[in-house]
Amino acid sequence: MADAKVIPFDEDRPRRRIPRRVRAVSAPEPVEPPAAPEPAPEPAPAGSGDGWDRRIAGGLAFLRRRVTGDYEVDEFGYDKELTDQVLMSLMRPLYDKYFRVEVRGIENIPAEGGALIVANHSGTLPLDGLMLQVAVHDRHPAQRHLRLLAADLVFMLPVVNELARKAGHTLACAEDAQRLLEAGELVGVMPEGFKGIGKPFGDRYKLQRFGRGGFVSTALRAGTPIVPCSIVGAEEIYPMVGNAKTLARLLGIPYFPITPTFPWLGPLGAVPLPTKWTIQFGEPIPTAGYAAEAAEDPMLMFNLTDQVREQIQHTLYKLLVQRRSVFF
Repeated sequence: MADAKVIPFDEDRPRRRIPRRVRAVSAPEPVEPPAAPEPAPEPAPAGSGDGWDRRIAGGLAFLRRRVTGDYEVDEFGYDKELTDQVLMSLMRPLYDKYFRVEVRGIENIPAEGGALIVANHSGTLPLDGLMLQVAVHDRHPAQRHLRLLAADLVFMLPVVNELARKAGHTLACAEDAQRLLEAGELVGVMPEGFKGIGKPFGDRYKLQRFGRGGFVSTALRAGTPIVPCSIVGAEEIYPMVGNAKTLARLLGIPYFPITPTFPWLGPLGAVPLPTKWTIQFGEPIPTAGYAAEAAEDPMLMFNLTDQVREQIQHTLYKLLVQRRSVFF
């Protein structure tokens, strides 16, 4: 008997597909990739607990070395650790935030070996020397330290004397400067001295005499290059409109400045104006090619001194023309 054909009554209903009994070959099931390893924990960002722990530990170690005397100073009294960790940190906000110092030509300072940096001097108080020291350390790729030559008065003042020695400053004499240069140090000098720092506001950015060229003689003897440096912005921090000479003689100081705010506002008048600074290092002037007796040639010293002075003065005028404002 032939198989009967079953006709469903619900023709309008969608037909359900009945799977065949024959097993079809199906595609292999995808194999799940192994679980990725958990990422390693990132180092704690600055300011987190671990960072503060390291800072506190470093600070305590620093204090322990200070108390026990387990730190080094050189023959001039320079304390590198104290300068890097304390003195530079105290000057850096003034450098970065207050005067907003812009540095140009830092590549003209050699990466190693001795060099004499010669800069203009101004500002009533010698803040330009301190900002120059921070600029060399923070902007130079090798983070070099500048050893400034300071006047006798600096080493006669209590507290200031000790801090100056710790920061690497030394007496402005040819012997000390030559020893530092021959030891491969960067030495900074401001030949105008008190004539530059104490000049009236009307003479701003006009270089005073550079002395008799003693710094040139020192560089010639050591065979190190001379790097001219021009600083714009320091002249206006304390506009010196007068000088109480009688009071200065009584106090035994080179000058007693009178500014629009000092001494009228008392201690508040000693706050410098927040001018915008630019420090530019010029191309170095080599001295290694001269004979040993060149340091005794007065004409050569005069010519080199005049060359350095003219280069600094020319750069000052150029920076002043480019400056948009005293404060911006």
